[in-house]
Amino acid sequence: MADKPLKRYIFASDFDQTLTFNDSGYVLAELVGISTEEFERKAKGMAKINLVQQGAELAYLLLHDPEFKAKVRKEHLHEAGKRIRLKSDIKLLYQILETGVDGHFFDFYVLSAAPVEVIYSALEGIVPEDHIFGTEFRYKPNGEIDTIIRATAGYGKVAVLNQLLAQHVTGPDHVIYSGDGSSDIHVMLQLNARDGLTIAVSESPHISQIAKRTVLSTSALAVLAPILEEITGWERARIRGFFEAHGMLIQEWERVRTDWLTLRPAITEDSEPMSVA
Repeated sequence: MADKPLKRYIFASDFDQTLTFNDSGYVLAELVGISTEEFERKAKGMAKINLVQQGAELAYLLLHDPEFKAKVRKEHLHEAGKRIRLKSDIKLLYQILETGVDGHFFDFYVLSAAPVEVIYSALEGIVPEDHIFGTEFRYKPNGEIDTIIRATAGYGKVAVLNQLLAQHVTGPDHVIYSGDGSSDIHVMLQLNARDGLTIAVSESPHISQIAKRTVLSTSALAVLAPILEEITGWERARIRGFFEAHGMLIQEWERVRTDWLTLRPAITEDSEPMSVA
């Protein structure tokens, strides 16, 4: 009997809140002495500017905000990466995908709006640097940020993914993308329309209503469940056995559909006007 043909896929993941428990911006702000409240105020203000891609608020703060620009240097980005709290089992996930499952092999990439130095530092020894795409800066000789070379947010993620598709000579139906928030919407919509697999790792309605599957777990390894179901076609019992063979026990596996409703009284012709005190 002939061997099964090899099938190669691209697995691309967001970084902040997808592979981590905290956000790069908060960690960096704390590192340089900027309060959480002040960072949130600045980020919300930046998010209102239409020229800023969703998810790239930190990058533009680092470039344009006087306080961040004065305090943050390249070495602070590396140090912030060391302080990021990663989800468990990222290294095991990378190894399993690289080794392949049942004739299916996956190239693991990280696509994130976070500064690339932060991601390099956080994932050092886990994901190779040439598989990480983040926001890239040009620096002045003193380490101060000078300009943005590339912001991997919004449509920027779509551009990087298209670059990877051309590099691997493959189609979008061989792409799995995992993300958690608004900066992932564009790439997920693109993949959904082109038969890719999209996985949300948060219950945010902005993303969970778009993604084909939603997985909630403190372990990065959990994204394997929908991959093994959708890509390799395995049944649950076989998936459980696979996890156990890698030293992981699926203690709980609940599949529910969440409906997000906002209800308010309907106004009819017979409705009495609301009184105003």
